[in-house]
Amino acid sequence: QVQLVDSGGGLVQPGGSLRLSCAASGFTLDDSAVAWFRQAPGKEREAIYCMDRTDGTTYYTDSVKDRFAGSRDNAKNTVYLQMNSLKPEDTAVYYCAPREWCSPWSYDYQYWGQGTQVTVSS
Repeated sequence: QVQLVDSGGGLVQPGGSLRLSCAASGFTLDDSAVAWFRQAPGKEREAIYCMDRTDGTTYYTDSVKDRFAGSRDNAKNTVYLQMNSLKPEDTAVYYCAPREWCSPWSYDYQYWGQGTQVTVSS
């Protein structure tokens, strides 16, 4: 059974950092592209970043370029999203989603983590 567990969110002050984790079971993440989405209150879920199977990266949201970066730990079957210089507008629930290749469209993804809340506030 495929299961994804998102974690690492929390409350952080503007300018702070968080590292989100997406741990998988039931399949191997290093054979997948993994996208990160976020959904702010009252807004649609948006793709922000994807790391493909060769660890190439695509940013779907310009506002996170130079601040967010992904990585993998294949031994732990886990991917990470390092988020630096956080801003209040980054406040959202963050989700990971794997797929054969990257897509910016949420409807292309079958499996999702449960999400982890990130709140950026002073």
